Amino acid sequence: ELPKVAEESVPSGENPSVAGGDEEAVDEYQELNAREEQDIEIMMEGCEYAISNAEAFAEKLSRELQVLDGANIQSIMASEKQVNILMTLLDEALKEVDQIELKLSSYEEMLQSVKEQMDQISESNHLIHLSNTNNVKLLSEIEFLVNHMDLAKGHIKALQEGDLASSRGIEACTNAADALLQCMNVALRPGHDMLYAVKQQQQRFSDLREQFARRLASHLNNVFVQQGHDQSSTLAQHSIELTLPNHHPFHRDLLRYAKLMEWLKSTDYGKYEGLTKNYMDYLSRLYEREIKDFFEVAKIKMTGTTKEGKKFATLPRKESAVKQETESLHGSSGKLTGSTSSLNKLSVQSSGNRRSQSSSLLDMGNMSASDLDVADRTKFDKIFEQVLSELEPLCLAEQDFISKFFKLQQHQSMGTTMNEAEEMDGGILSRSHNSSVPQAILSEKDMIRQMMIKIFRCIEPELNNLIALGDKIDSFNSLYMLVKMSHHVWTAQNVDPASFLSTTLGNVLVTVKRNFDKCISNQIKQMEEVKISKKSKVGILTFVAEFEEFAALAESIFKNAERRGDLDKAYIKLIRSVFINVEKVANESQKTPRDVVMMENFHHIFATLSRLKISCLEAEKKEAKQKYTDHLQSYVIYSLGQPLEKLNHFFEGVEARVAQGIREEEVSYQLAFNKQELRKVIKEYPGKEVKKGLDNLYKKVDKHLCEEENLLQVVWHSMQDEFIRQYKHFEGLIARCYPGSGVTMEFTIQDILDYCSSIAQSH
Repeated sequence: ELPKVAEESVPSGENPSVAGGDEEAVDEYQELNAREEQDIEIMMEGCEYAISNAEAFAEKLSRELQVLDGANIQSIMASEKQVNILMTLLDEALKEVDQIELKLSSYEEMLQSVKEQMDQISESNHLIHLSNTNNVKLLSEIEFLVNHMDLAKGHIKALQEGDLASSRGIEACTNAADALLQCMNVALRPGHDMLYAVKQQQQRFSDLREQFARRLASHLNNVFVQQGHDQSSTLAQHSIELTLPNHHPFHRDLLRYAKLMEWLKSTDYGKYEGLTKNYMDYLSRLYEREIKDFFEVAKIKMTGTTKEGKKFATLPRKESAVKQETESLHGSSGKLTGSTSSLNKLSVQSSGNRRSQSSSLLDMGNMSASDLDVADRTKFDKIFEQVLSELEPLCLAEQDFISKFFKLQQHQSMGTTMNEAEEMDGGILSRSHNSSVPQAILSEKDMIRQMMIKIFRCIEPELNNLIALGDKIDSFNSLYMLVKMSHHVWTAQNVDPASFLSTTLGNVLVTVKRNFDKCISNQIKQMEEVKISKKSKVGILTFVAEFEEFAALAESIFKNAERRGDLDKAYIKLIRSVFINVEKVANESQKTPRDVVMMENFHHIFATLSRLKISCLEAEKKEAKQKYTDHLQSYVIYSLGQPLEKLNHFFEGVEARVAQGIREEEVSYQLAFNKQELRKVIKEYPGKEVKKGLDNLYKKVDKHLCEEENLLQVVWHSMQDEFIRQYKHFEGLIARCYPGSGVTMEFTIQDILDYCSSIAQSH
């Protein structure tokens, strides 16, 4: 066991002297590791004196080491034969290695050749792949250009020679124009615009576009002109009736070109704008002829149609002739207006005189003046409504057509489309078109309204002329016009407040409202200027009767009207003026007592307001009733006066004594007021004299009152009541101041009632 330990502790081939402590062989001190420490501990435990006798222990170790070295040498010498065999094997192995290296070298040379060939093949494959990729991309670009920039021969032929008059030709041209626009607006990729073929194709497209745009613009201009001629030929048949020619067939035919107009707008705005201007020029002249003829017929119907007028209405008039006729019609009333000059203001004459003037306008046979007046106004109302009803659909139809035909709803995107088209053309196209594009893009409604204003520029002045004529015929016509125009303006504004129709009718409504205000002002002015006769009784004042006529007419016209507020304001102005001027006339009256003028006229006003039930004049109705009542009472007292004059003076003296402090029963002791004096006074008023006095009073009242108001019986009844009141007053004084005297009046209350009734019946 000990040699084994020594063998493990001292590896073979090492100098034993190292273990023996030869410090020269050791370069540096080496610390024992754990394994070595463990082995030394085991060896020292096996020797009892290892610690106590270190020298002996070291000597023992040295001997054992020598023994082991000897054993090792013997073992090596015993294995020499095997070493020789091993050396021989190693030599043979080296020879084999040399042969393998030669083979590997040859293999490497072969692989090197294959590598070069593979590299060449790989490079060739890369070039082939690159070439294929380029070819695919080139084919894609060519297919893109061919597919997007190739215009079919059929489309080219349609653009160059297509029939723009037939529906089939228009459809073919529309499809071709769309295809051309798609080709021109194709989004080219970078570098395409440098290709000669692309530039050549773009130039060809540009030439086609210019050629077709000119052809389309020329054809549409011819259509506009032809339409003017066609419509003019139909004017004669429309002149007789109060109707406007229908433009629907023309609109229907032109709408076939709507898509082409859209194409023209996006590709050549200059020609589109030129077509728009030409359309407005042609149509404005056409509409001007139609509308002027239409209004001439309306004026003739308003003022009365004569044989010359009928003949005149059936002939188509030239523009200059129409202008002259219109001026003559509006200038000095002319032949058509007859005796209407006196109707320019509300006449201060009686209602009958004004109606007789109106009757001179028309030969209405044996109709009454009132019926004739109503007929005139009803006829005017119908004519004015017919005029507005004809104009409204005409304007709406034209506005709808303009919006659809000229594609104004797409106007906002026009600038972008033009810029894109120019960019796609590679700068070849002339940019002169861009100068015609307005800098400030107008909205659709503004563009439509501007076009409508140019096309229908004659509507507003013609309407104003017609309104002036209606106002000249009868100023009350302004009431009809205000209601009708307000209704049409309200309807138009509900559809589109900013439309041409709404704006135009709104402007005309201002004129109508101004005429209405003028009518009210004229009535007030006439009230202020009214003069009464000094020789005849006043009766119902003309302006009071005219207010009744105005109010009755206004209530029938303004029933459920939108502008009731305007009428209510006019009512307030008129009624206040009526009140003021009735009182003014009453103060100036010489023939008729003031109270009678006030009583009769305010009674008439009260009756009118009660019958018409005008809500805004409720306070004035109560005021009129109060004035009527007050002046009736005042007139009764004034007219009745003191029918028993001496008796009245007698009892006034009695009341004066009582007022001085004398007791009523002691008055009879006064010398001037005793019973004998009372009987003497009473005998002067027998029933016969009383009846005679009342009869004279009735005749006097009858002379004061007018027949129209029929207040005689009302006044007579009031006088009867007042006389009875005085009678009762006298009887009361007799009973209190002369008690038990047995003195009574020589007639009774029943006698008074009989006298009054008999007098009323006798007259």
